[in-house]
Amino acid sequence: MKNISILGATGSIGTSTLDVIKRNQSRFRVTALSAGRNLPLLKNQIEEFRPKVVSVIDKRHADELREMLGRSSETEILSGVEGYREAATLREVDMVVSAIVGGAGLVPTVDAIEAGKDIALANKETMVMAGRLVVEAASTRGVKIIPVDSEHSAIFQCISGHNKKDIRRIILTASGGPFFKLERDKLSAVTPDDALKHPKWKMGKKITIDSATMMNKGLEVIEAKWLFGVDVERIEIIVHPQSIVHSMVEYSDGSLLAQLGLPDMRGPISYALFYPEREEVVEPALNLAEVEKLEFFPPDFDMFPSIGLAYGAVKGGGSMPAVLNAANEVAVAAFLSREIGFTDIPRVVEKTIDLHVPFEPESLDDVLRVDEWGRSKAQKIIEDSRKGS
Repeated sequence: MKNISILGATGSIGTSTLDVIKRNQSRFRVTALSAGRNLPLLKNQIEEFRPKVVSVIDKRHADELREMLGRSSETEILSGVEGYREAATLREVDMVVSAIVGGAGLVPTVDAIEAGKDIALANKETMVMAGRLVVEAASTRGVKIIPVDSEHSAIFQCISGHNKKDIRRIILTASGGPFFKLERDKLSAVTPDDALKHPKWKMGKKITIDSATMMNKGLEVIEAKWLFGVDVERIEIIVHPQSIVHSMVEYSDGSLLAQLGLPDMRGPISYALFYPEREEVVEPALNLAEVEKLEFFPPDFDMFPSIGLAYGAVKGGGSMPAVLNAANEVAVAAFLSREIGFTDIPRVVEKTIDLHVPFEPESLDDVLRVDEWGRSKAQKIIEDSRKGS
């Protein structure tokens, strides 16, 4: 029996993880959950899976959740950053599913690694912000980091059993998001409602906007560099609208290995939870005859400048990717609240990283200070632009 802690239990990855666990209750036990503000869903999860510990965003929500559950509940309710950290480090937990959205997932994920817990990593920002530190900590503690992002799970599967020195290229596939075929001059009129209509995947708001700007693919390039120890010059992006080929690895002899599957996150989640085994699933498998065609296109760096910004940040090195991520999170939030336009998102990010002089963070505190700096600068850029408009 493997004991699981899920950070971000009420999000799309968290709910899909619980769905996998539900059909495999003889193999997994939900020991801890963390969530933000979706108390009705969290209450249902607690009543079904009966975790030992649950943490929510703050004391007010914790008090409200206790009242919703009643005195008969045996689940301990915690709150805030310290609550998340405890949920990630409980002694009996074997694996932590890191699915908190954005930079907020960094600290509890690192805590889990320091506590010796294996990680099913869905929070790409952990690697973007502190890749070197995370990899070093995992190596020191003997912790396995198994990627849950469909692209990185695909790469992980394609390199299994192969020699890393034989890798020529890693090729990350991208759906292209909702605006892949939109005329470039219409991007400035895109609304949050438009951007949240992803053609293939059902995801949370932040990652859906990242998919629309293609910043998600830039962040995945940075994540892949650290997860697989491959220079960024050998990591490429290709647009694949069908989202059937989840990523590919090319080897020195010209062989190209690809991992294919339906666009359903339960696949990579299951792979991470069961690793090194595989879950036996009775659901319909991929039928290539029904798919009919698989298309591939080069990414348009001019239409989606966020990709180039991410490549530039990782080449800039050190603290620059953390600033990129911080500015992007602030800009996406501003777009969702209709403070800025869609094409302003990469502009805010670019202006923020242009102000930063990169250095090599030596601790998690260094990373957190950089993150705070990037958020503050991005917010000021947005405020200044609104005053000037």
